[in-house]
Amino acid sequence: MQRRDVLKLLGSTVALSALPREALAVLIEANAAASHNGGLKTLNAHQDATVVIISEMIIPETDTPGAKGAKVNEFIDLLLSEWFEPEETKQFLAGLEQVDVQSRTRFNASFVDCSEAQRTELLKDLDSTAMLFTQKQKEAAHTAGAPPPMDFFYMMKKLTLTGYYTSEIGFAKELGKSIIPPGHSGCAPLPEASK
Repeated sequence: MQRRDVLKLLGSTVALSALPREALAVLIEANAAASHNGGLKTLNAHQDATVVIISEMIIPETDTPGAKGAKVNEFIDLLLSEWFEPEETKQFLAGLEQVDVQSRTRFNASFVDCSEAQRTELLKDLDSTAMLFTQKQKEAAHTAGAPPPMDFFYMMKKLTLTGYYTSEIGFAKELGKSIIPPGHSGCAPLPEASK
């Protein structure tokens, strides 16, 4: 499965659990690569801090690590750097900047400098807008109309969930499943059957 096909699925209303197995394997491989990538390529320090906070609010630490512990920010940076088209990366970063614009307008502070209550209030508003986006997306699919422009928070939630549940922490510790091997190792010899 090609990266563009996987990204299309992530942008659709398809649930993560409904992704084809090969799409999931590609994402698991990307997540493993992100942890060995050696630093951020697209997100600057402020953008990264914003992504860390938002993703941790989406999947907070409980008895298992949250999005921050799973390094979802590094997964998102990898996709922005290597998978997204330049225009898509630009749109995502513009959406991230809009979070700060809305935060400064409402609370006189950038998102990372807001209180937990202020951040929650802002994310609830962003989530309401994302839910309207999904409704418009479903309507467009049923009427064969043009899909609405991508909603930043909808994509942020999808990327957070994908990054988390394709990580070792999310897949193995949270779900209690084995990571699907990202590649095939070839055939192994079978022991001779006893006669």
